Amino acid sequence: MRTPSGFSLTRFSLPPGRNCRALLLALSVLMPVKAYAEPVKVWATGAYSFSDELGGFHITGASGTGTRDDPLIISEELNSSTPVTLTIRTTKPIQPFSTNGEFANGVLYMRIEVLNNSGQAWVEFQFELQEILNQPSVFGDGLSFDQRNKTPDNIVSSAYADFDRDFEPYDRLLFKNGKIDPLKRGSFEFLITDYTPRWTFYLVQDPRIPTG
Repeated sequence: MRTPSGFSLTRFSLPPGRNCRALLLALSVLMPVKAYAEPVKVWATGAYSFSDELGGFHITGASGTGTRDDPLIISEELNSSTPVTLTIRTTKPIQPFSTNGEFANGVLYMRIEVLNNSGQAWVEFQFELQEILNQPSVFGDGLSFDQRNKTPDNIVSSAYADFDRDFEPYDRLLFKNGKIDPLKRGSFEFLITDYTPRWTFYLVQDPRIPTG
């Protein structure tokens, strides 16, 4: 038998007892250890795909087409109370405002369902859209939480009673006046509009814990 380092075991008779164990331990140090990274799974549904490739959370399911009657439903598990980023990509050709379902049209009715596996209660939960990773979304990129609608009726949460939207230089949606306890789930519904659709954009998710 030959180890990956070229050391041959066939030339030696292994001594009994502790000497044998010591030799085997020494040989194990010579063996290279291969680390296996957990694979990233991409979930495709409708005209888009969703990925947890930037880390910190896991997608556990995805469904829907993104219409009002059939929203995109993304199920997730967050293992900490730090911000995480969902990567969203188009999987079909882009045609703004198309209604036949064969194109990415820049109108995404969303429902995010989150399991709190952080061990801490979340007293607020914020979403932020980014067209370029780690850069604030500005008015000119066309991406927002339905910014043109001044009185939206489709922004709701199972866990929080109220919300605030902030625009310029950010596109942020903050849910407040509620709580998601550890090992409990919460859902969030909202509309994303992108009047100049891109192939890739990002949704930052920031669970908030008590500060006092």
